[in-house]
Amino acid sequence: MTTKPHRPRGIYLLPNLFTIGAIFAGFFAIISSFKGNYDNAAISIFIAMIMDTLDGKVARLTNTMTAFGAEFDSMADMVSFAVAPAFLAYTWGLSDLGKFGWISAFIYTVAVALRLARFNTQLDSSGKRYFQGLPCPSAAAIVSSLVWICYDLGFTNKITMIILALTMIIVGILMVSNIRYRSFKDAELKNNVRFVVILAVVLAVALVSIDPEKVLFFIFTSYALSGPIAT
Repeated sequence: MTTKPHRPRGIYLLPNLFTIGAIFAGFFAIISSFKGNYDNAAISIFIAMIMDTLDGKVARLTNTMTAFGAEFDSMADMVSFAVAPAFLAYTWGLSDLGKFGWISAFIYTVAVALRLARFNTQLDSSGKRYFQGLPCPSAAAIVSSLVWICYDLGFTNKITMIILALTMIIVGILMVSNIRYRSFKDAELKNNVRFVVILAVVLAVALVSIDPEKVLFFIFTSYALSGPIAT
């Protein structure tokens, strides 16, 4: 007769602590946007992305995946990848576009909610090679980095605001579309390939540290385009 290994009750809190960290980062992004600290807001959204990645990995490593954790993660995603980017974009410049500005932000927010709802209802989505629709963290990264770039460069004209609004609508459509995006969950790296991947990650981190907003925008925009082009 075999018994399941006993786990300390506190270990189930570990993934949720990272989820709480993601919520905090998203909430801080909203507060920073309200105060006009748009670069800090964008950085906070990217921190939320890191926390969102870690909570799932920690849950799998510790075998503490629960239905509560999955739902809690979705609530965190709504704060960090829906409300926070939409509020950042609207307070930075979309408010100058009147109805078109807030409607584009609303479309983006609803698209994230629909994307999360569909993901949660898909059976065994954790094992799929592809995501159905653009993942909402990637959409949030595109919006946040675009605002970050425009803020740093001082782009405040109406054309820039229209481009931002259209970008939010486009990524919203990509999120609820049936376009497939690689999840990379099935990647099995051989020893010689692992070295190349590690080297690529190191180079990517170095590039991000030099010019973070532009590099991040390029990376996530390339990923968004990879779906319609490659699949």
